[in-house]
Amino acid sequence: MVRAMQTPALTFSDDQAEAWDRVADQLRGMGVDIVNAALSPAAEGKAQVLAVVGKAGSGKTMLLAALYRAMLAAGVEIVSGDYEGRRRKDRRTLAILAPTNKAASVLRGRGVPATTIHRILYTPVYDPQYERIAEWLAGQGTRPQVEGLTELALDRAKAFYDQVASIPGALAAAGLRGSDFIKGWKRREEPLDVGFVDESSMLDERQFDDLREIFPTLVLFGDPAQLAPVGQSGEMVFDKLGETRRLVLSRIHRQAQDNPILDLAHALADPEVDFAMFERLIEKAAARDDRVVLAERVDADLMARSPVLVWRNATRIRLITAFRAAQGAPDTELLPGEPLICDGIELPLKHRKKRIDLEARGLIKGAQVIYMGPGKSPGFARLHVIGAEEPQVSAAAIIKIEKPDEDEPFIPSAATMGAAFLHGAAVTIHKAQGSQWETVQVFAPDLYAASQAGRMEAGLPLWKRLAYVAITRAEQRLIWVTRYRLARPQAALRIDDLPSRPAPLSLAAGSDD
Repeated sequence: MVRAMQTPALTFSDDQAEAWDRVADQLRGMGVDIVNAALSPAAEGKAQVLAVVGKAGSGKTMLLAALYRAMLAAGVEIVSGDYEGRRRKDRRTLAILAPTNKAASVLRGRGVPATTIHRILYTPVYDPQYERIAEWLAGQGTRPQVEGLTELALDRAKAFYDQVASIPGALAAAGLRGSDFIKGWKRREEPLDVGFVDESSMLDERQFDDLREIFPTLVLFGDPAQLAPVGQSGEMVFDKLGETRRLVLSRIHRQAQDNPILDLAHALADPEVDFAMFERLIEKAAARDDRVVLAERVDADLMARSPVLVWRNATRIRLITAFRAAQGAPDTELLPGEPLICDGIELPLKHRKKRIDLEARGLIKGAQVIYMGPGKSPGFARLHVIGAEEPQVSAAAIIKIEKPDEDEPFIPSAATMGAAFLHGAAVTIHKAQGSQWETVQVFAPDLYAASQAGRMEAGLPLWKRLAYVAITRAEQRLIWVTRYRLARPQAALRIDDLPSRPAPLSLAAGSDD
């Protein structure tokens, strides 16, 4: 057993310790010994997939973080979206992945250097001068001499990197922008080594197949109680693994105990709990703990940063319309501070490189974005991508505002091609998977409608899966909204609360400079 190697501050439950041992055994068989901090060359032709599954609060993220730290201590090189060093025969690598920017940012907030799956599937083509600076910062080369970059600028980059191990951030501190050092993107051709995938319940078959091509060793971390990807009949990719390949965490870890939100999530597993009984449980939780709130109205101020979670698209559109009216937003334009959701990239195939560029910077389908104002060129918008390491971008944008009972959306801002956006003041629970917010509003009338529909998904009533996903998006506070009403906003929309990095990027099919 390997429990003894853990630091005193970290105590595993029995099922976590068993999962640790199983993952450690698999890694040892692949040449990464995290118990004895020893590495050997990767075994050719071997491939392994394990899944660590458990409901919210069972300690999946805690286990993932502990495994990451042990691999780092063993000398494994971390591959992230920041920078990837030159390949060496003796190099062993780990990439920690999530399906969305928001899910990756949740891990990064806990000290785990996660990046998106898309960012690993596609690799940047670096300017040679950038590579020399990056290798020096990462301790793999000598201090470079770069034309146009002063010694003082290099000193600033080094000082930044020594405090925050981000190469793009260090280069930004030296006065460089992403367009200075990334010349393009290409599909990854050479395999990597070990991959940890968080929120793997969101993976579809195609993504899973792509990952298996790249990583001989995959460890999936996922929640079997969430909603399966659309089109997979309620089945998640780890459901197809044999029993010996699935490690189940069943115990709610001590850090998650006495959490009324998780108590409610786990109450949904009781087959005796119907919708009416569940609402009574919410009422009781709200009476004894201010982390659960029973509300008759949607909070319009919260919608600007934390969308209302709904089941039906019609509800989503009506709530967005009410939000915009309450904020005094005109029909013909957006106000700075309005939330958006990326709905994909609308570019012809001949612009594949620009599509990859936009997606690699965080504008992937489902990304949460705050509108900051129009760009310098017609059709461009300045945007803040929630959860992205370089959040501020200027992109060719097609922004669609849907209206109730209208087939075609109103488009207040549009380039001829680029990133497409829907309004983000309300989102469906399906699209909210992988995201978390400090406070979450759940629109109960929609879940009641789902309960009345009587639909099932993978053996469970659909409303229970929807409710489970919705309430576990809340990190600190859950607001259960019982009526179709919207409270008046108490403050105007704003953008001065958004964090920024020193060097905003300019992206799109063309330039906005």
